[in-house]
Amino acid sequence: MTTQQEKAQEQSTEQENVELQQPEAVEEQVQPENREEQPVEAELAAAYARINELEIYVSEIDAREKDIQLRAQAEIQNIRRRAEQDVEKAHKFALEKFAKELLTVVDNLERGLAALDNAVTDETTQALVDGVELTHKEFISTLGKFGVEAVGVVGEAFNPELHQAISMQPAEGIESNHISVVLQKGYTLQGRVLRPAMVMVAN
Repeated sequence: MTTQQEKAQEQSTEQENVELQQPEAVEEQVQPENREEQPVEAELAAAYARINELEIYVSEIDAREKDIQLRAQAEIQNIRRRAEQDVEKAHKFALEKFAKELLTVVDNLERGLAALDNAVTDETTQALVDGVELTHKEFISTLGKFGVEAVGVVGEAFNPELHQAISMQPAEGIESNHISVVLQKGYTLQGRVLRPAMVMVAN
């Protein structure tokens, strides 16, 4: 083999070696890029996970805030309703003490009328009786305008919430457990008892 042939063969061998080495170089160049992509993907995954956690946290906060808001609104409504009820009761029963004092006046008028029934002797006395009766009637009417009503009537069924039984005894023409005698009228104010009626009950 000549020297030129040997040189040509050596050049061919070197070229083949270079071609064989080039893919390795390319592979070596690609590998660092893959190593860089892996940490980025991990960071993205961690970021998405954190975002998901924050979204869940925010939704929980929103739910708690809505619950607190609903509870506050319900409490406000309850307070408003109680206040309205208190005001209504105050308006209804503001006259309670005053009305109780007036019951004594009504009792005295009725006692006076009962005494005058047997004392009418002339027109002058009758005029006096008529005047007292008119006063009594107007008085009862005025009390009624403010919600004061009389309770306790002969023949009415006994009600322990409205009547106070003094005694029980047989009474002709009166059913058992019904009022036979009214000793003192009772009164209510807007349905609430001002004074129970004092009665006798048939048995």
